[in-house]
Amino acid sequence: MPVLTVARTDNQRYYDAFAAGYERHRHRGYHALVDALETEVILRYATGADVLEAGCGTGLLLKEIAPRARRAVGLDLSRGMLAKAAERGLDTVHASVTHLPFADASFDVAYSMKVLAHVEDFPRALSEMARVVRPGGHVLIELYNPWSLRYLVKKLKPPSKIADGTNDEAVFTRYDTLDDLAGALPRSLDVVDLRGVRVLTPVSQLHDLPLVGPALGWLERRAADAPGLRRLGGFLIVVCKKKGR
Repeated sequence: MPVLTVARTDNQRYYDAFAAGYERHRHRGYHALVDALETEVILRYATGADVLEAGCGTGLLLKEIAPRARRAVGLDLSRGMLAKAAERGLDTVHASVTHLPFADASFDVAYSMKVLAHVEDFPRALSEMARVVRPGGHVLIELYNPWSLRYLVKKLKPPSKIADGTNDEAVFTRYDTLDDLAGALPRSLDVVDLRGVRVLTPVSQLHDLPLVGPALGWLERRAADAPGLRRLGGFLIVVCKKKGR
């Protein structure tokens, strides 16, 4: 399990600093495509269900899920991020994914996108997500994949500024393979599906180019579920089902 390490801040302070500018580029191009690919797979399981988003940030995904779910709750460690989610009228809780403040079997679905890669106690977070899901329900986990173009670019490029005095490497970041996940996954969960996101995109700016951006987006959509390509996604969405029903 590769880990990028620099002089780090704690996750809460990092995302509080990130909150003000987090959505600056999130509504078009590359980021909009990634959000859409994540939302699509979540809705396969979350429609009509009781749903928890562990690490909801400003609510960009949750606002799409909530109208289709029976109940949707978002949780985040950053009060700065949650303030933005609250402005959207979303049901949110301030807490950590490693200590979920919910009873056992409270939800049909728990999902976490771009969050678990920044959690040092990865097995504890997975265990907590499994705990709060009912038997027969689903847990969707997004990994940062070391076997991807995205990882290669991250290793080669300089850090990106996310706020004054803070860059994108000033937070704990882990990269996990499917084998790494298998070693950390609670016994109550079985892997049942996989989607690869950002399979073919070397740099996000390509999606802003006329003709190139739409063409690359078209290819990414088809690669996301292609058996021969999806394992190379920069982000791997692993769908797990809880045993018992």
